[in-house]
Amino acid sequence: MSAISRTRTSLSPQLLHDLRSPLNQIIGYSEMLSEEEAGERSEHVVTDLEKVRAAGYRMLALIEEHFTAGAPASAKIAAVPDGRAEPPADPAPVRLHHSATNGLLLVVDDDSANRDVLSRRLKRQGHQVETASSGRDALQLMRAKDFDIVLLDIMMPDMDGYEVLGRIKADPRLQHAAVIMISAIDEVQSAVRCIEAGAEDYLSKPFDPTLLKARIGASLERKRGRDRETVLYEQLQQNYKRLQEVEQLRDDMRNMIVHDLRTPLTAVIVGVEMLEKHGALNEMQRQLMTIAAGGGKTLLRMINDLLDVEKMESGAPQLQYEELTATTLIAGAVEQVIPLAANEETTLVTEICEGLPPFAGDENKLSRTLVNLIANAIKFTRAGTVTITASPDPNGIRFAIRDTGIGIAPEAIDRIFEKFGQADRRNKVGTGLGLTFCKLAVEAHGGRIEVESTPGAGSVFAFTIPVVGRG
Repeated sequence: MSAISRTRTSLSPQLLHDLRSPLNQIIGYSEMLSEEEAGERSEHVVTDLEKVRAAGYRMLALIEEHFTAGAPASAKIAAVPDGRAEPPADPAPVRLHHSATNGLLLVVDDDSANRDVLSRRLKRQGHQVETASSGRDALQLMRAKDFDIVLLDIMMPDMDGYEVLGRIKADPRLQHAAVIMISAIDEVQSAVRCIEAGAEDYLSKPFDPTLLKARIGASLERKRGRDRETVLYEQLQQNYKRLQEVEQLRDDMRNMIVHDLRTPLTAVIVGVEMLEKHGALNEMQRQLMTIAAGGGKTLLRMINDLLDVEKMESGAPQLQYEELTATTLIAGAVEQVIPLAANEETTLVTEICEGLPPFAGDENKLSRTLVNLIANAIKFTRAGTVTITASPDPNGIRFAIRDTGIGIAPEAIDRIFEKFGQADRRNKVGTGLGLTFCKLAVEAHGGRIEVESTPGAGSVFAFTIPVVGRG
């Protein structure tokens, strides 16, 4: 093994860090002085500063050549014909978005000269900069101020950069800050470790001014993008909460109004029915009273539908179970819609399979479900036929209402069970709650409802109720 090879293996990362740190300061100060002196003093001063800068890069090249496994790309040492090394040529200027040209930055480094070089460079780029000499000081400053970017040195005593990074990312109050790790040692493993731990970027000393500006600008853009997303998400959460509050207020007011309507409406219906029975009315008056009572009952059903839908949507259906049979359930529902079928000149047909077992269910809700489905079929099947069937099903008893009406358009199928959703609003009186009530009532019993329809050829609404004992 050669002497150079032996030297490479004997140098520790700390020693390489200690060798490169003063070179970083020499190169950094000479670069800034060259920028300040250009155009202000004699040309030989600027030339001398460039020589100092070049000498720093030559020494850096020697370190990379003899004491590391290979010259890292970030050092950017350019070979020249005479065997010396010169500083890299400045690349084309990097254009940054205006919003990324300034930010509040924190430089963390235990070496005061390193802090000074980097902070002055960053201030020249338009940033506000504060410094910390240790990881503990940095964490304390971060809890007091909202920094956009933290430039964190890895090789520090007491608490190194890896530990500081871990604490930043583990603290919900601090983890929003973008962290760029900086080191005089350019090692792939170190960079990978930092990125995996949550660092935004990794930079090696000495810094190329243009590269430094580009990396800071890109990190600021990403950080501010995340900040905007956070603000928008918080606004969305607030708006959603306000919407929920408004919806709750609307629901409370609607329920209050509906409750208040039901009592006087019931009194009107009872009064009209009493007049029909006991009043001295002629035939025309009786017909008008019958129409009035029927309209009142229709309105009362709408109110009850609305209240029951609200209750079932809230998860409190409050079913009153009793033993039922398909025959009695269908007979009661058909009796309620006979007048409507007569007005629409629609024929009602019932087909009930023999031997269907009794089942447990809420008679009121299941009867209203059948009435709603049969009434809908009648309204859309003028001068046609509506067939109500009950048959055995692997999941219980299947009730089906088949009509020969106008059918439902395919694009309307998905919304007919939604609250206030209607397949056809033309000249149809209703709240759009009837099918919603049916769906919720069936699902409250553990069943499911479905529809099949062909425009111009009629529809089939069917639901299945499990055959179980009383709950």
